[in-house]
Amino acid sequence: MAKICVIGSCSMDLVVTASKRPQVGETVLGDNFTTVPGGKGANQAVAAARLGAEVTMIGCIGDDFYGKAILDNFKRNGVVTTYVEPVTYAESGTAHIVLAEGDNSIIVVKGANDHVTPALVERALDAIRSADMVLVQQEIPEETVSYVSSLCHSIHVPLLLNPAPARPLSEAVIEQAAYLTPNEHECSILFSGMNKAEALRKYPGKLFITEGSSGVRYCDGEREVLVPTYQVEAIDTTGAGDTFNAAFAVALAEGGSIQASVKFANRAASLSVTKFGAQGGMPMRAEVEESL
Repeated sequence: MAKICVIGSCSMDLVVTASKRPQVGETVLGDNFTTVPGGKGANQAVAAARLGAEVTMIGCIGDDFYGKAILDNFKRNGVVTTYVEPVTYAESGTAHIVLAEGDNSIIVVKGANDHVTPALVERALDAIRSADMVLVQQEIPEETVSYVSSLCHSIHVPLLLNPAPARPLSEAVIEQAAYLTPNEHECSILFSGMNKAEALRKYPGKLFITEGSSGVRYCDGEREVLVPTYQVEAIDTTGAGDTFNAAFAVALAEGGSIQASVKFANRAASLSVTKFGAQGGMPMRAEVEESL
């Protein structure tokens, strides 16, 4: 069983569905409202656990109703929560999501996620040392992402960095990460002044650009490879990227080839969008294997 350590955000998603997205100054009537656990870190932890990995989450929640719900959800999904710490001086993070016109728009309020500090990571060092793969995202402080990158590099634990939401990364962080998984927008920010082809050639086997319904593009050292995704009827695309990252990490940690790992991750991500909620559609291992 692969050991995965996820360092990142834990939030509650507040989701509105509507037939259209409001323009500036416009009010529209929504169809439905619900709350579901989310946050990029939590999503990736739950997805990896459902895919059969032994997962430890490192993060922060508020000492509030949402925090308790987030913690209970981890436990239901078999995620180890030893290093999920409640903070009394901040509310749990929230993501405010509008589902309309076949896609989503999201505003994230970080809340307690701003307190995922290098000190918290240091307290979880034993779990990180024993991991086959560490995942980190950018809904936590920039200094913590840099610290995690340096730490994993120094103790020789591979780091998969999902650079979302988009913000620039230092050259040191890019070099230290084993895998980078930006979407096209994030890639343009990370590698300003380079086109996709140039960035892929510079980081063969490290940079994997997710291109939505087109698939995932990377360079194998000689040529660009586009691994196509699977066509499905999408209900909710929230969390598809998180499912991809978790599945990619699990497959790599189990010793899969890059090509096979991307294919496995694409299949898991495609299944995740067929149900409502970031975590609602995240598949179990058997579902992915049966549908490959």
